[in-house]
Amino acid sequence: MNLLKLVISILFLSFFISTNAQDKKFIIHTLAFYNLENLFDTINDPIKFDDYSPIMELKTNRGDAYRRKITNMARVIAEIGKDVTNNTPAILGVCEVENKAVIEDILNDSTLLKKNYGIVHYDSPDSRGIDVALLYQKSLFTPISTSTHELKIYDDESQERITTRDQLLVSGKLEDDLIHIIVNHWPSRRGGEARSRPRRVAAAKLNKRIVDSLQTQDPYAKVFIMGDLNDGPTNASVKAILKTKRKRKKVGFKCLYNPFENFYRDGLGTTAYRDNWSLFDQIIVSKPLLEKDYTSFRYYKAGIFNKNYLITTKGKYKGYPFRSWNYSGFSNGFSDHFPVYMYLIKEVK
Repeated sequence: MNLLKLVISILFLSFFISTNAQDKKFIIHTLAFYNLENLFDTINDPIKFDDYSPIMELKTNRGDAYRRKITNMARVIAEIGKDVTNNTPAILGVCEVENKAVIEDILNDSTLLKKNYGIVHYDSPDSRGIDVALLYQKSLFTPISTSTHELKIYDDESQERITTRDQLLVSGKLEDDLIHIIVNHWPSRRGGEARSRPRRVAAAKLNKRIVDSLQTQDPYAKVFIMGDLNDGPTNASVKAILKTKRKRKKVGFKCLYNPFENFYRDGLGTTAYRDNWSLFDQIIVSKPLLEKDYTSFRYYKAGIFNKNYLITTKGKYKGYPFRSWNYSGFSNGFSDHFPVYMYLIKEVK
């Protein structure tokens, strides 16, 4: 085995990039998020409203639709970032999953099985029965602590509790670097953007409290906020509550950087509705991830994973994400959201 192959083996098949000017070498990993669009199993859970899920509405062939849905999700996950890292994501946040079992089915698919992913998952009180979760390659990331944070919101008129997704916090080591990841799926825009806005503002405030707590313990904490926020990068929940910045040089101490605001300003999105694109899926990072000292992992670049096969090619929704479910049932598509990702790099001495 030559020296290059030996180094790659030691670094868990990490990919190396070189800069022509200084001829430096870096480890690079992908961190990503994906809304899996109503990933329910075929079993009717009497304590959830899963009988209204798309797969439970199928009259026949539920098992076949489920197997194909699982295969399609595994395919996408296996390919996020692979062009650059020659690896699947080191860490992946997901939402719209019914339970831990459906995630295990994805990870047992032949495309992902050898990657030996672990799962962090808690059941949420969401009325639709959907949760968030974190997937991680055990050889690259080691969880140290996990916690779920309940979002308590109420209907303005009835004052009844609206049950929604909890926010998941996972702290652990990416190789030797301590990082903190908050996985989100904020309340939807059902009932209209304006009427539902306070619910997402409340979700952002909960997120901010989690970040503040982490930064109180360590002002230089490396924090990632990821998820389907159901708000764009310029909405009040993100800009006014989280106080994100779109320019790296404007990010102050204990502040947050949102690279997806620049994509949004360029007209890009992750989901479409009535011929309008929205960029609800985002990954936001804290200031220490922007430093230029690459002796530990830093933010390198971000992107939207929108390969051609994830795009509808014909019909009324041509150009939209190729979703799994339509009025006819299972479409053999993927999701109504594109995944988002970012690369993290660390210099190899």
